[in-house]
Amino acid sequence: MTARWDGRVLKETATDVFEDHRPVLFGVAYRMLGRVADAEDVVQDAWLRWSGADRTQVREPRAFLVRITTRLAIDRLRQVQARRESYVGPWLPEPLATDAVGTAPDGAERTVFTESVTLAVLVVMESLSPLERAVFVLREAFGYPYAEIATALDRSEAAVRQLAGRARKHVEDGRPRYDVDPEQQRDLTERFLAAAAGDDLQGLLSLLATDARLVGDSGGKAKAPLRVIESADKIARFLFGVARSAPPGLEFTVRELNGGIALLGHVGEVPDSVIQLGVKDGRIQTVYIVRNPDKLAALAAG
Repeated sequence: MTARWDGRVLKETATDVFEDHRPVLFGVAYRMLGRVADAEDVVQDAWLRWSGADRTQVREPRAFLVRITTRLAIDRLRQVQARRESYVGPWLPEPLATDAVGTAPDGAERTVFTESVTLAVLVVMESLSPLERAVFVLREAFGYPYAEIATALDRSEAAVRQLAGRARKHVEDGRPRYDVDPEQQRDLTERFLAAAAGDDLQGLLSLLATDARLVGDSGGKAKAPLRVIESADKIARFLFGVARSAPPGLEFTVRELNGGIALLGHVGEVPDSVIQLGVKDGRIQTVYIVRNPDKLAALAAG
């Protein structure tokens, strides 16, 4: 670590301070944008702002950096929302690995951390306005006081409270109530894979809720349904068709993605797909499949 000594205290360099806060800044940007690449771009832009700022006037680096990152993420979100209107097929967030050391906190904080990056919550957040999404992320995921959020967004505290209440109600009303027991999720995920790969129709139907849904995201760049598939029978038949035409060498490994158990399909070192299940009352309610190669690239190193 490079540091400077002024005769009294050891001061961290601008780079050290920024790197200390990088995980928080990425966390804000990813929750805002749902894409790793977009979040990394925003964090890089925040670094450029930070490195060029008059830091002698900054009393609270974390607050300053979060404010910059949030505003940049709002601007980027407004840009990408226009692109998503022409997106081919359903849109899902980019899977984020949360099983790496240092990615998520331990203990009680982990519950809040992982809940705010689940695919189900991020999908619901897509319908929020950029400002509502910013307030929701800063308040619900990171616990910032309303006054601090108001400063970051250049809004009154009363306006921020109103935005927060509206966003919270919308997310609560739209979020599926999935079970979060990791052992149950792992068990169902492994049984799901075995039934789908083994052409076991009855076994798969026994795992799926009658009104289950399958949401696939390919962006038009890989094979995936362009519409949501509804009902256990239709999902099972679709999955069997996929299994029969799977590329040679396709293997699945269990990973923790977005705070939950998921299957990462890969051919050699190249990611092919991510499958994650939404589980309630011991049955699979939703099957999420991400096959857009742009959204899988970051998992190649994992």
